[in-house]
Amino acid sequence: MAGIEVGHWTDLAAATGCTVIRCRQGAVGGVDVRGSAPGTRETDLLRPVNLVQQAHAVVLSGGSTYGLDAASGVMRGLEAAGIGFNVGVGVVPIVAAAVLFDLSIGRPDIRPGAEAGSAAYQIASNGPVAEGCVGAGTGATVGKLLGPAWATKSGLGSAARRIGGDITVGAVVAVNAFGDVVDPATGKILAGTRNPEGRGFINTMARLQGDLSRYAAAFPANTTIAVVATDAALSKEGANKMAQMAHDGLAQAIRPVHTMVDGDTVFALATGQRTGGTVDVSVIGAVAAMVLAEAVVRAVKQATFLAGVPAARDLG
Repeated sequence: MAGIEVGHWTDLAAATGCTVIRCRQGAVGGVDVRGSAPGTRETDLLRPVNLVQQAHAVVLSGGSTYGLDAASGVMRGLEAAGIGFNVGVGVVPIVAAAVLFDLSIGRPDIRPGAEAGSAAYQIASNGPVAEGCVGAGTGATVGKLLGPAWATKSGLGSAARRIGGDITVGAVVAVNAFGDVVDPATGKILAGTRNPEGRGFINTMARLQGDLSRYAAAFPANTTIAVVATDAALSKEGANKMAQMAHDGLAQAIRPVHTMVDGDTVFALATGQRTGGTVDVSVIGAVAAMVLAEAVVRAVKQATFLAGVPAARDLG
């Protein structure tokens, strides 16, 4: 996508990592936080009533709140390149971030920091986005109804669509949900809480309406974090609407979603580099929801066994 570059830093031994979505020429930013346990940075700045109009990067990171440090390394890289909000005596790069909790697998004492963020920033490119157990998706898992011991390995996914002739809408997501990931078309569970009494998955939504004797209510360690982006031109209000509508994609593919134990956050970026036609923000938002749902499905399908946690492909 014109104006958007993605890079990962991955530590497979520690089962953690971070992903940088870089827009060196700036992009109009928006955000919508719907989970009740978020870990975020610079979300207020992206709201329409506030001064700064453009963001220069978004960081998605593992490591829980410790992982917000990765944004500092991205800021340093942008500053060295002279990219940021001009404050007269220099530039201040606008780097938003959100984190997920992956401390329950791998090495909880190793989290992405400034050096990890810098490394991901340096290798960011506009080539195909690596998926699965990479970057922010390295330590991601889904299906926490019975706690982390019965979760399924998840990861990072991406998807994109071309609309209106030459406008692209895309998504990158790290899926670390409490709920199950389902096929939006059929409702079939693709990855979720593994059944301790046999093969397959427990249906989280069905169980929440019935026997809750083994429900891990005290495990608030989840979160799905995403960036949806377009090369269309949007206002700051439009970018925030795009982020808002994109959450429908999470609702299509994750059940349940936006719970008290998830910190679900979606950022939106609009580079404005395709100006040959106008596409209504409602159309862009609807497509953003569609590609985000596709990216969620890809996150669990591309994931592989890691740190003792089986992926959907391992479970037949």
